Amino acid sequence: MSQKSKSGGVSRNTGARSATTRVKSAKGRKTSSTNWLKRQLNDPYVQEAQRLGYRSRAAFKLLELDDRFHFLSRGKRVLDLGAAPGGWSQVAVARVKPELGVGRVVSLDISEMDEIPDATVLLGDFMDDAAPARLMEALDGPADIVMSDMAAPSTGHTKTDHIRIMDLCETALAFSYEVMAPGGTFIAKVLQGGTEHTLLASMKKRFKKVLHVKPPSSRKDSAEMYVVAIGYKDKLA
Repeated sequence: MSQKSKSGGVSRNTGARSATTRVKSAKGRKTSSTNWLKRQLNDPYVQEAQRLGYRSRAAFKLLELDDRFHFLSRGKRVLDLGAAPGGWSQVAVARVKPELGVGRVVSLDISEMDEIPDATVLLGDFMDDAAPARLMEALDGPADIVMSDMAAPSTGHTKTDHIRIMDLCETALAFSYEVMAPGGTFIAKVLQGGTEHTLLASMKKRFKKVLHVKPPSSRKDSAEMYVVAIGYKDKLA
């Protein structure tokens, strides 16, 4: 059984399952949809997320990254780009403790999303010219952590999907330079495929440490990985 940890996260035991749920093919449902539904119903992270009240299984990816690198400490200002449905923001709130009057979590998305207790949820596009000033006002200062779990809708074409998600990551990174405090941390989703190495090399000029990580909760058959850049230098090295 999972228990609440002192750091505000959870210790997790998602490996044990008592049975496998079978999904019958429905008339008019594509095989791919049936397989996706079966995977969701039998995914221990999906089940644990539902039990703990997280809005997505992606919450565990951020928990695992923070358990390893410890960037979500109490009192930090956190900006969650493309935040919907809000799983990452929920984790950030639990760890930076804005309810104690320290730290802030601002969640931004171009789609409307439900409010998150102790977070500021904003509707908008971070690429708008007014976004940096608006977000730093909501944070009451520059961000200590800028994070993005954004992914463009899959086209089914591997090279196209890779380019699209890398473009999102690069855009979020460029934006982070406008709002991040010196010493800050940037976390974003990428896909393996070759061009991420160019991005990592560029990030190493602006951060003291840059890592390419696959959290345990990221599905093994997925090309998904995360970049974790720590210690923003503010100026080019």
